[in-house]
Amino acid sequence: MFSELEKNLRQHITLTTDEFDRVKRYFVPKKLRRKQFMLEASDVCTRMAFVSKGALFSYSTSEKGSINVVQFAFESWWMADLYSFFTEEPSKLYIEALEDSELLLLKADRLQPLLADVPAMETYLRILYQNAYVALQRRLEETIGLTAEQRYLRFMERDGRLLLRVPQHMIASYLGVTPETLSRIRKQVS
Repeated sequence: MFSELEKNLRQHITLTTDEFDRVKRYFVPKKLRRKQFMLEASDVCTRMAFVSKGALFSYSTSEKGSINVVQFAFESWWMADLYSFFTEEPSKLYIEALEDSELLLLKADRLQPLLADVPAMETYLRILYQNAYVALQRRLEETIGLTAEQRYLRFMERDGRLLLRVPQHMIASYLGVTPETLSRIRKQVS
């Protein structure tokens, strides 16, 4: 379960074997079955999850009960409601397993001790947060400035493999279109 984390960390920072052994002590392995929640709206997000295997997605719900997909996370990706995690305010998001998943959880109260124990993790988390911010800004710019077809084409370019693992109605929600609109766009593109 830790091999994916080690590989991911070593892509960004240099760690000794001893340092990685210490890093592992801060994480708690957790398995989620498909449709099981890691976080429910109104709860405070107290954990960040590294996905070793499987897939998660985060979403909010409208007053009418429709799902608005915010993010997907697959192997070697991280998932959390960072706003809730850092502010300790209740989340407005749900985080749910899209597939049976194996996670490594880092609890909020273990973050600072980890950073003190293994200083290289500060660099890793800075890179992680920078990448999350860039992805968020890109998503915002695409939502505001691109047509639905352009958003779909960008999604395919960047995350085309997800089309095989994510139901079409969730992709439509992520792109901010109806399933019918997505179906029409897919026919036009192919």
